[in-house]
Amino acid sequence: MYRSHVLVCGGTGCTSSGSQKIREKLEAEIKKNGLENEVGVVKTGCFGLCALGPIMIVYPEGSFYAMVKEEDIPEIVEEHLLKGRVVTRLLYEDTVKNEKVLPLQETQFYKKQHRVALRNCGVINPENIEEYIGTRGYEALGTVLTTMKPEEVIQVILDSGLRGRGGAGFPTGLKWKFAAANEADQKYVCCNADEGDPGAFMDRSVLEGDPHVVLEAMAIAGYAIGASQGYIYVRAEYPIAVERLKIAIGQAREYGLLGKNIFESGFDFDIDIRLGAGAFVCGEETALMTSIEGNRGEPRPRPPFPALKGLFQKPTILNNVETLANIPQIILNGPEWFSSMGTEKSKGTKVFALGGKVKNTGLVEIPMGTTLREIVEEIGGGIPNGKKFKAAQTGGPSGGCIPAEHFDVPIDYDNLIAIGSMMGSGGLIVMDEDTCMVDIAKFFLEFTVDESCGKCAPCRIGTRRMLEILEKITNGQGTMEDLDKLEDLAAHLKSNSLCALGQTAPNPVLSTLRYFKDEYIAHIVDKKCPAGVCKALLSYKIDADKCKGCTLCARTCPNDAITGAVKEPHVINQDKCVKCGACMEKCRFGAIYKE
Repeated sequence: MYRSHVLVCGGTGCTSSGSQKIREKLEAEIKKNGLENEVGVVKTGCFGLCALGPIMIVYPEGSFYAMVKEEDIPEIVEEHLLKGRVVTRLLYEDTVKNEKVLPLQETQFYKKQHRVALRNCGVINPENIEEYIGTRGYEALGTVLTTMKPEEVIQVILDSGLRGRGGAGFPTGLKWKFAAANEADQKYVCCNADEGDPGAFMDRSVLEGDPHVVLEAMAIAGYAIGASQGYIYVRAEYPIAVERLKIAIGQAREYGLLGKNIFESGFDFDIDIRLGAGAFVCGEETALMTSIEGNRGEPRPRPPFPALKGLFQKPTILNNVETLANIPQIILNGPEWFSSMGTEKSKGTKVFALGGKVKNTGLVEIPMGTTLREIVEEIGGGIPNGKKFKAAQTGGPSGGCIPAEHFDVPIDYDNLIAIGSMMGSGGLIVMDEDTCMVDIAKFFLEFTVDESCGKCAPCRIGTRRMLEILEKITNGQGTMEDLDKLEDLAAHLKSNSLCALGQTAPNPVLSTLRYFKDEYIAHIVDKKCPAGVCKALLSYKIDADKCKGCTLCARTCPNDAITGAVKEPHVINQDKCVKCGACMEKCRFGAIYKE
């Protein structure tokens, strides 16, 4: 029995910051000080505050050490673990107030969060099934298999109000009910872990921090609909998640929690992994199933829907990682517990990957109905460098931009759709006043053009035509007629594309046209980019009154576009300037500006 436990984040974010070396150094120092029988080191999943990695938390005190360096480890071990004195200067600054160390749950980042899907992330060792079982893991599966009928399980999920967390928000219980009603000699349960939205890492973090919750939920779903086989379709770009899933599946089989006759109930269920090759379109359910079958990942026309003819033409349900992560807790705590959180039509919590121009980037889980302002200003810590909030992008390439005028909108499925965005899988990218909204729309169109499978002409051709128009506008060659063309093309894509990739591809363009049309007009009429982002519409100039003639800018310029004598004001030759901005970055006197 250890007197102290040191939890070290082993998620992708902290791993990329060197947390593995931190853990190795920590274990070596603990051994060096003779504490190996008193202090245990636990490798966990993501704590959420990804901007502060590598992260260590020492329990029972709950001391949160952030941005830990290898050279800090000897001091932490000697002072804190050996002598019992917390090294205050190395703590996460928000946990220290008036020389007192606050519990983590009282900090701005965590105060308004409510962890359901993420409840074990950063708490347990994801590679140890016994730690999962110690947090009531597999208890829900045991309850279901020994005390409930399949239709009772489906009714509990229906009563909870859980909607799919993958984007569209379809009622989870209803999907299960449809599949259960269709008779077949074989049925399947699929997990969509093909997280492709730029800036999204919610599902990855759950798989890395709590893989067993997905296995348990899939087994419950299999019992509910009468399936005996499950598949997890996960991106090959998630090596840590894949490795931990493999470990978890092996452990669950060893413990008899996957395979034949689970809990002596007569119910058989097993799970296999299939790796995706990075195609965004394989996040669409029929394309994902086509890929599992060994074919090129392209969507199929619907109907028939997967609940009738899905994987290998058999009844299939597909839920994403976050949806499944809620299932065991709903079984254990009851549907009323889950439906008591959130709003009338959007129950429970939602996990967001908070990124962009915000202080606290990372993973957050908040009750549905929390406002965008609360997420950005309170949980996120606000916009850095005194900049103003301009917009937030939700739903990735399928979503839209939420402007400052809707800063106080309660976030749920219906509210986001009403203002021209969507929940999506949960990426939330914050933008400040230096962001060009036309350029943002172009960025997402570039992504969908690259990721379109090309099967249907509206998406294959329409997204490319829209991108060409946006490129014209950002190059200063657009016309006002181009705005009408964008809206016409968007309407055709929405109504004629085969799958949701094409149907939702115009959303970033339409939402920016709706709320930031003045920026489009400035690009077209004034040939100016108000945010100073679009290179073709930029010019760098030197203020003669501020220039000291130090020649640093001229020596920095890669194209010899700056001339001038020593101690004399310099000039930029606009014909030679490649608009790289290097001169502006190097100028120590603030003499160079862009317009």
